[in-house]
Amino acid sequence: MHVVISGGTGLIGGALSRSLLGEGHGVTWLGRDPARARPLPGVEVRRWDARSPEGWVDLLEGADAFVNLAGENLAGTGPLPSRWTEERKQRIRDSRILAGGAVVDAFRAARKRPSVLVQASGVGIYGPLDETVANEQTPAGSDFLARLAVDWEASTAPVEALGVRRAIARTGVVLTMAGGALPRLVLPYRLFAGGPLGSGRQWVPWIHLADEVAAIRFLIENAEARGPFNLTAPGAATNAEMGRTLGRILGRPSWVPAPASALRALLGEVADLVLSGQRALPSRLLEAGFRFRFPDLETALRDLLER
Repeated sequence: MHVVISGGTGLIGGALSRSLLGEGHGVTWLGRDPARARPLPGVEVRRWDARSPEGWVDLLEGADAFVNLAGENLAGTGPLPSRWTEERKQRIRDSRILAGGAVVDAFRAARKRPSVLVQASGVGIYGPLDETVANEQTPAGSDFLARLAVDWEASTAPVEALGVRRAIARTGVVLTMAGGALPRLVLPYRLFAGGPLGSGRQWVPWIHLADEVAAIRFLIENAEARGPFNLTAPGAATNAEMGRTLGRILGRPSWVPAPASALRALLGEVADLVLSGQRALPSRLLEAGFRFRFPDLETALRDLLER
């Protein structure tokens, strides 16, 4: 099997690539600057501008699957999440919608197409929820993240009219110490200053990176997988529960709160990433027979923090 990945240099794309390469599959990344991509051994990198199919349509003609992970990081890459200015919100949106349009144009131009496209999305599509359980039939919300996810998913929908099977990976908070949210969450606990963010009652729709990769591969390889799937662990937890679990594993207190008002003053609108959440459950994955290696939070965090 040969898989083309846009966004292959990110945490999920890199881990997915290592999994595929480890079983002898071929992997090609689409990147804006191949010279700086630092690909894994065995990965080919082809230049694209994330806006057009120019120069890479031929890749599709030799590929079995396409995974579209392209999109600017919502929280940025620094030690603290980056503020969402109007200019940055537009960049985040363009990086997803324009890339999706380029993928559709390439599929239309290809003489032979991959049989499946896995489209990235997020459980933020459901909007901020309190105790409501979100499954794949839950209506979309109306905030920035929800509208972004709706349009992101729609950006590649036209490939279905070409006979391509399309599965949508609505991912939650991916847990790994290699980057993303977890190192930011762990740092205050290591400094004896950990505790709930805001009320602590908001749900954190988390998933271990290993299960994220396995679920994407499940969507690629399962010929019946179509439409949206929540890529979140069954053992949903609140922010406070996650904090207590981190404190217990690290041997640190977990009672120092970070008030919502202070987080909003520091981060602005991007504070919603940690102050609101969704109790999103992987209903369709479980119904399809997917098995999680790390279904509960304590098992997942111990695997990541006690290596």
